Amino acid sequence: MGMTDPIADLLTRIRNGLHARKEQVEIPWSRVKEGLVHVIASEGFLGDCSVVEHDGRRLVRVLLKYDERNKPVISGIKRISRPSLRVYVGVNEIPTVRGGMGTNILSTPQGFLTDREARKRNVGGEIVCAVW
Repeated sequence: MGMTDPIADLLTRIRNGLHARKEQVEIPWSRVKEGLVHVIASEGFLGDCSVVEHDGRRLVRVLLKYDERNKPVISGIKRISRPSLRVYVGVNEIPTVRGGMGTNILSTPQGFLTDREARKRNVGGEIVCAVW
């Protein structure tokens, strides 16, 4: 039987890795997960991410990022739209996260975008998660 919500699993693995002060976490690969991790990393919340092969299976290897006091750069990561309750917004309805200190990640027709990039491109979509 497959997993009900693989994106929630991805976010939970990142959150748990940060709490355990891990250097990296490995997540089963999918195009969606890889795209989501690339957007979060491009915003500076994660280190590098790469796709690796291990025992014939692809994994997304995510390097976690900490500040100079060894505190996680991500203080919170939350799944917004989920399989039982999808959250879609138009370009004028995209909310801010923590007064602009965080970012929403949206799934749009142009791929995964941050809330700022979606406003700039004038496109709405499904709010996948919020990171702050």
